[in-house]
Amino acid sequence: MNEQAFRNFIAEKQPNICQIAACKDNALLYSDTWNNYEETDCVHIASVTKSIMSLLVGIAIGKGQIKSVDDKVLDYFPEYKVKRGERTIYDVAIRHLLTMRAPYKCKGDPWSKVCASENWTYSSLDFLGGRKGLTDEFRYQTVCLHILSGILYQATGMKTADYANAFLFEPLGIEKRTNYEAKSAEEHKQFVISKLPKGPVWFCDRDGLGTPGYGLCMCAAEMAKVGLLCLNKGSHDGRQIVPSEWIEEMTRPRAVEGNCFRGMQYGYLWWIIDARKNIYAAIGNSGNVIYIDPEKNIVISVASCFKPTILDRVDFIQEYVEPFVVALR
Repeated sequence: MNEQAFRNFIAEKQPNICQIAACKDNALLYSDTWNNYEETDCVHIASVTKSIMSLLVGIAIGKGQIKSVDDKVLDYFPEYKVKRGERTIYDVAIRHLLTMRAPYKCKGDPWSKVCASENWTYSSLDFLGGRKGLTDEFRYQTVCLHILSGILYQATGMKTADYANAFLFEPLGIEKRTNYEAKSAEEHKQFVISKLPKGPVWFCDRDGLGTPGYGLCMCAAEMAKVGLLCLNKGSHDGRQIVPSEWIEEMTRPRAVEGNCFRGMQYGYLWWIIDARKNIYAAIGNSGNVIYIDPEKNIVISVASCFKPTILDRVDFIQEYVEPFVVALR
């Protein structure tokens, strides 16, 4: 399949894809756009944001700003008042947040309560804990993951986007992100569902803390740079940006119970696609993906406009995009 045929194939089979960037052996081999997007236009990468947040936590641990993933969450919020009768929250560690094994007193994501509150971090802490204790149950969470942004701020004194700009984006040659705060629930909704290109922004709460579970906007080329950083064990142009030990621990597979996640395992906010081959990915709603295959030395990033329940994007990458990229060289 030549590049034009591949371009037409993408447009037909995956019509919400806006950009693809593919690298092999640290070289960009393929880049293209669809849906009237330019290469530098950004999309809301949804839960791929989580994986970026994992890198920021790793950087902070490498700098000694966060001591360990075993630090108790409440150690970072001495002024937070625990709800009467709540005991479990005292035992919750950063590790539980990173592996989606933190206990919550809610079903699903309590979007309206957290996003309408004055303090998103404290509101999220209100849902942490519960009578069942630490069950080690895998519970995928997005909005209450805001606790991680609160921890990063308490540990470093820097807002999420500022920290990412200084220690991740700028060193990679990625344009600085600025905060984007929605002034209403409708504006919040439109930020998520709009199919129009976005600027280099990170959705934030009213205190300027970037949402760690969603809300970051990037283009496929920028996502590919992040993927190459991970592929190279946290190193870029001879500079160690993320500790190599963190990349290794971040991608160590942990079993995920249930049949809802296509047999994937989980690391620290990264999905493990194939534990034997160490293939892993950042995956977000609408089919936004940073796909990393160390065995083939390949990184493939896909940026997509909003379309709910895209569940086959990783399979599509493995079946069609990756073979196409391999055949280019």
